[in-house]
Amino acid sequence: MYKIIDNFLEEEYFKNISVMATSYFPWFMQERTSGEGDENRDKENLYFTHMFFFESDWKSAFHNIVRPILNKLDIKSLIRVKGNLYTKTNKLFIHNKHVDFNYKHQGALYYVNDNNGFTILNDGTKIESKKNRLLLFDSSTPHQSTTCTNVPSRINININYF
Repeated sequence: MYKIIDNFLEEEYFKNISVMATSYFPWFMQERTSGEGDENRDKENLYFTHMFFFESDWKSAFHNIVRPILNKLDIKSLIRVKGNLYTKTNKLFIHNKHVDFNYKHQGALYYVNDNNGFTILNDGTKIESKKNRLLLFDSSTPHQSTTCTNVPSRINININYF
């Protein structure tokens, strides 16, 4: 079961999050996108992250930009808040299925920009990447991410919580 909420944040808060799409936001390159042996990973398929919260602590000086999202969710305990940036590729790459953590928890995926990438849920449902959209789902079930081919990058914020 999943839920999509379009226009999740008020415009003022959405504009603050849009800084993630500028050259002034720190991104860190990762070796793989999802799971061991991601065969879809190659030199064209670059993946960057920004860790906001992990291991019971805020890791980023930019934590205030994600707080409006968190404030609107029913969070009892936060596990992780991570930004994802997938660079534009010549063809669309579908990454391996993965789970965020191997125990039951909730996931919220906030889409920062419009692009032709998407999220594929365990039942095969494709969720389009639309700016200011929130997807609520069980991220302890297998799901997949993709790159995009129509804009410089696909950006989202992945929130795991109880």
